[in-house]
Amino acid sequence: MVRRLTRYIHQLPDWPTFHWDQEALASPLADTRHRQGRLLGRMESLGFSLQKEAELETLTLEVVKSSEIEGEKLPADQVRSSIARRLGLETGGIVPAERDVEGVVEMMLDATQNFAKLLSDERLFAWHSALFPTGRSGMRKIIVGAWRNDADGPMQVVSGPVGKEKVHYEAPAAPLLAREMSAFLAWANDSDDKTDAVLRAALAHLWFVTIHPFDDGNGRIARAIADWALSRSENSPQRFYSMSAQIRQERNDYYGILERTQKGTLDVTPWMEWFLRCLGRAFDGTEVTLAAVLRKARFWERHAGVAINDRQRDILNRLLDGFTGTLTTTKWAKLAKTSHDTALRDIQALIDLGILKKDAGGGRSTSYSVKEN
Repeated sequence: MVRRLTRYIHQLPDWPTFHWDQEALASPLADTRHRQGRLLGRMESLGFSLQKEAELETLTLEVVKSSEIEGEKLPADQVRSSIARRLGLETGGIVPAERDVEGVVEMMLDATQNFAKLLSDERLFAWHSALFPTGRSGMRKIIVGAWRNDADGPMQVVSGPVGKEKVHYEAPAAPLLAREMSAFLAWANDSDDKTDAVLRAALAHLWFVTIHPFDDGNGRIARAIADWALSRSENSPQRFYSMSAQIRQERNDYYGILERTQKGTLDVTPWMEWFLRCLGRAFDGTEVTLAAVLRKARFWERHAGVAINDRQRDILNRLLDGFTGTLTTTKWAKLAKTSHDTALRDIQALIDLGILKKDAGGGRSTSYSVKEN
């Protein structure tokens, strides 16, 4: 009798009894938790309006980059507009969003805004239906809002040209999915599990993507589940960092560690450590992602005690948001819906306060910009 060699972790006899080296993860977990708390504390100090701007920027990046990981490029302006509308923000303009964009946004916001809600088959089916509103992935018709049936063969992750495909991974067979997902969901919703919530996010991501229960969209849903778990770890619906943006930057390493883990043992220490390190780098990425928001926050902190009228505050915020073109007295008057003389007085007052400066040039072409301290 020829002994069958185990290829994937879901074929191991004690699947899904995951374990890891707690001692090896203690330091990176403590570092991640410290940085997570520091970032959240920093964001809380911004004030409500800036928090909402930061959340809009982060969620837009999360949606766009999660799709990019799978090779799909969504229009960022449509994503931003859709999120802004759903968050009740005026920012984002009136750019109409296509159905597939709306679907990804719906899934991500449900995962993060409704983090207290348990996961279920029906909730995941709704996410999947939102991702594929036409019932197709590209030109291919797929099963939507239900587990795959493997009618066209086993679920495999492959690369390479037709006829020379390389199989990186093969998921559990379709008849096993109900049992597999039942076990996963029972664990994911278990409030008595004492495992650190960030480690649970890492394991949830790995476990779900290993089951790979849908015809398509498994990676995006796995990352949404991780965001759901991270929101639970913070007990907050607000997002100020994008794990997907960091994974997009490390895409090859991401797929590499997944493949090694799925072909390895149920000791998932390397995956957990990679996830923690990647999450830490995502925290670092907020400095770039939220540069404009943080710049605005620092600006208003410096000028907290200065008497500034509503017109001045509105125009200064426009400048800090990245005003297109040059700001002249005429533009100020038009934007603030006031007279030329009032605009000139507003501008001169800000110059006297050291907040605005005259740009090079003069006369009728005089323009102004924020003075950097």
